[in-house]
Amino acid sequence: MKITFPHMGTSPIAFRMLIEKLGHQAVMPKRPSEKTLSLGSHYAPEFACLPFKILLGTYLEALEEGAEMVITSGGLGPCRAGYYAVLHDKILKDLGYHIDFVVLEPPQKRAVDFLKKLKKITSGNSMSVVWEALSTTWTKIKVLDEIESMTYEIRPFEVNKNETTKIFEECLKIIDAAWTKEQILSSKGKCLELLNSIPVDAARNPLKVGIIGEIYVVLEPAANFDIQRVLGEMGVIARRSIYLLDWTKDNTFFKGEEHIKHAAKPYLNQMVGGHGTLSVGNTVLYSREGYDGVIQLAPFACIPEIVSKSILNKVTKDLDIPLLTLFLDEQTGKAGINTRLEAFVDLMYSKRRLKQGVVV
Repeated sequence: MKITFPHMGTSPIAFRMLIEKLGHQAVMPKRPSEKTLSLGSHYAPEFACLPFKILLGTYLEALEEGAEMVITSGGLGPCRAGYYAVLHDKILKDLGYHIDFVVLEPPQKRAVDFLKKLKKITSGNSMSVVWEALSTTWTKIKVLDEIESMTYEIRPFEVNKNETTKIFEECLKIIDAAWTKEQILSSKGKCLELLNSIPVDAARNPLKVGIIGEIYVVLEPAANFDIQRVLGEMGVIARRSIYLLDWTKDNTFFKGEEHIKHAAKPYLNQMVGGHGTLSVGNTVLYSREGYDGVIQLAPFACIPEIVSKSILNKVTKDLDIPLLTLFLDEQTGKAGINTRLEAFVDLMYSKRRLKQGVVV
């Protein structure tokens, strides 16, 4: 069976290994490009959000490579993400394609449904093979997240511009080649050595920015114009509120969001879908931790993030922390995003100097 899946950050590296360990052929999704978005936008409803269009374009590209099945995630609550796969399937069938969609819903809500769909992927494999594949994939995701996170801490201090980015690309190849837990942990050690060898200027005092918003546009650099790398090159430590491992934990049988929801309660104490509540809660937490600002990333017309944006205006005013909201769609341009980021960075530096009593 030829199986594909969404391209979201570094996750394809781990998911390819999972698919192939289970005896299938992985059709690697291409990093979303202008062509990908153009394809998706052409066939998607006009009102559809950016992730919907990118994913549709990704599946169309994978179909050209012979993909027979798509494995994707579902969603709960008042968010259209839960209907993505249904609409993608209908659009592709209307175009004459026939592909099987396996939508894995959060198992803590629909355990029987989750196991039935998981069986479609794992059928024919013993429990030991399935467990080894899943646990090894979990280890790889964890290492990928740790290494990526580390690059965002180093980049604002690097002496030679782009060196962190080059080494990160090398690290992805090293981790990609590792197929056992021992090899993956060894690859982590090699990557840490490479990253720690980067010359840095420890005397710098960079700004700290928290990144919140809808999961796809936060995790996928192609959707957000590689905002964390760009901010790092501007001398800013940009820490996002969610990584793939966090999302996986929160949508299986682990609890990791309760402290964030608790922080949001004074402003928002109910489910609004997507990551709306978490956007509010994380902004509160970033303020408490002394961050210089917060950037909200959201697909244009994303209802949960629109709700949180209306509430964040009060949150940021009460907590005196600057907020930049970037709504993204197929019309958004890199130059415009960079100009807004530069202005926001200048604002944060000015605010820091004012707090320190420095008059310019």
